[in-house]
Amino acid sequence: MLFEEFDYFSYQFPEPQYLGAKHTILSWIGKFIPQNISVVLDAFAGSQSVSFLFKQLGFQTITNDFLCFNGKIGEALIENKTYKLDNNDLYLLFQSATNKNDFTLMEDIFTNIFFEREESIFLDNFRANIPLLQNKYKQALAFTVINRSITRKITMGHFAHRQALTYAGNPERIKRNRSLIRPIKDIFEDLLPKYNNAVFDNKRENISFNHNILDILPLLSSIDLVYFDPPYCDSHADYQSFYHLLETYTEYWRNKKFINGTKRYFPLRYSGFDKKRDAIASLKKLFEMSENIPYWLISYNNRSYPCIEEFEQIITKYRNVKIEMKTYRNGRGGKGSVAGSKEILFICSPKKKFFISKNNQPHANNEKLQLLGQPLQK
Repeated sequence: MLFEEFDYFSYQFPEPQYLGAKHTILSWIGKFIPQNISVVLDAFAGSQSVSFLFKQLGFQTITNDFLCFNGKIGEALIENKTYKLDNNDLYLLFQSATNKNDFTLMEDIFTNIFFEREESIFLDNFRANIPLLQNKYKQALAFTVINRSITRKITMGHFAHRQALTYAGNPERIKRNRSLIRPIKDIFEDLLPKYNNAVFDNKRENISFNHNILDILPLLSSIDLVYFDPPYCDSHADYQSFYHLLETYTEYWRNKKFINGTKRYFPLRYSGFDKKRDAIASLKKLFEMSENIPYWLISYNNRSYPCIEEFEQIITKYRNVKIEMKTYRNGRGGKGSVAGSKEILFICSPKKKFFISKNNQPHANNEKLQLLGQPLQK
C-alpha cells in the first residue's frame, strides 16, 4: 500500500503513562515504514500506540502483547471498529454488583498499599460488573479505561513502589498531579470520551492477541512488515513488576500468591526476553521464526543487553540492516529512557527479493488462529 492521505488521523491515541511507550516518537518511527505494504504485525505491542499508528495508516494490523491488560487495549482500540461505552453501560458498571461478595480481591490484597478501602471496594465492584457489558469490545474498553484511571492515581504510573498513599498526602505532589486525591470513578469519567473518540474502522480486519509472540509467529502468514519492540533487557524490562496490579486486576486471579511489599503476583509468567540468561537465545529464535516476513523494524535502546553491536550482528544473519538513533532530551521514566539515552531503530530489509502478494487471500492463517481463541496455558 502506498502512503496516502487518510481521514484516520483525526482519531487521536489517548496519551499513555507507560514505561517505554513510543507515542512521543511515532512520527520518527513512521518515517521508516516501507512503502507498498499492506499487513503489519506489532509483536510486543505494549501500550498499542504503534499499532494505532499502523491502523491510522490503513494497514491490516495484527497486534500482540504478552500481558493481558495490554491485550485488552488492542481489542478496544485496534480490533474494535465501532463499539463505545454509553450511559447505559456506565449504569451497569457503576451499579452495586449482585455478586460483589465474590469480588473482594482489591480490597483484600491492595487496601492501604495502593488504595484506601473505599477505592478498593469501588474497583472490585466495577470489575464484577464488566461481564455484564454487551460484548468483548465494550468489555475491553472498560478494562482499558479503568486500568488507565488506576495509573493516574499512582505517582510515576507504575506499581513497583509503595509511595502512592504517601504521595496522596503530600500537598506538593498533589499540586503536580491532582489525580492522586481524585476518586477513580471521576478519573474514569473524564478519560472515557478520549477513548470512545479513538474507536474507528479503517476498513480492515484487524486482530488483537494476548500471547507470547513465539507462540503466535508460526501461525501467521503473509505479513509484510513486523515491528519488534522487545523488553529492553537490563534496562526497563520487568513489566510484570511495574504493572502487576493491572494484570492482577484484569485477570482477577484467585490462585496466585501475592508477594513482597507491593503484593506482586507469583509465579511470574515466563517471557524469554527480559532476563540475560534467556534474551539472546529468544531473540535468535524470534528472528528465525520471522524469516518469511520481508521487512522488520526493531526498536531498541543503547542501555540494553545485548549491546547494539552484538544485537546488529544477530540481525545481519537474516537481514540487511540500517541503524537510526534518536536521543531522549527529557527523561520519561525507566532506565531506558532517561535524558541522554538513545532510542535505536534497526531498519531491516530482505537480503533476497520477496514477492509480496496483493491478492485477496487472508493475510493470516485464520484456521490456525482459531486455535488461539482461548488463552494459552499461563
